[in-house]
Amino acid sequence: MKVTVSRKAHFNAAHRLYNNDWTDARNAKIFGKCANPNFHGHNYELIISVKGEIHPETGFVMDMKVLKQLIHEEIEEQFDHKNLNEEVAEFKTLNPTAENISVVIWQKLRSKISAELELTVTLYETPRNFVTYTGE
Repeated sequence: MKVTVSRKAHFNAAHRLYNNDWTDARNAKIFGKCANPNFHGHNYELIISVKGEIHPETGFVMDMKVLKQLIHEEIEEQFDHKNLNEEVAEFKTLNPTAENISVVIWQKLRSKISAELELTVTLYETPRNFVTYTGE
């Protein structure tokens, strides 16, 4: 029997959606206000879900204290109150769309969580716009 446990987190960050290979006009047409050269920000909501078998001795799928600490160290400390384009190494060459941010978060956490457990990242950029990534 598999069970999914989840932990919510939050970070604030600025970004600019922009493709360096395109003209400013094309970037403005595709990304609209999100291509603003002065950046813009979001209050991101993050849900990290881990799915697996319940350990017979602890009753846990994963110790939530451990998951909380991983999210804090790997995501919140690195992303919170940052300009993603300029201050987060992964986005120096990768457009920081919600899709790409969710993949980077998944990659940061995957190696820190037992391979026996399935990992899902759900990232809310706004209350109505969110993405989910499972490593596929």
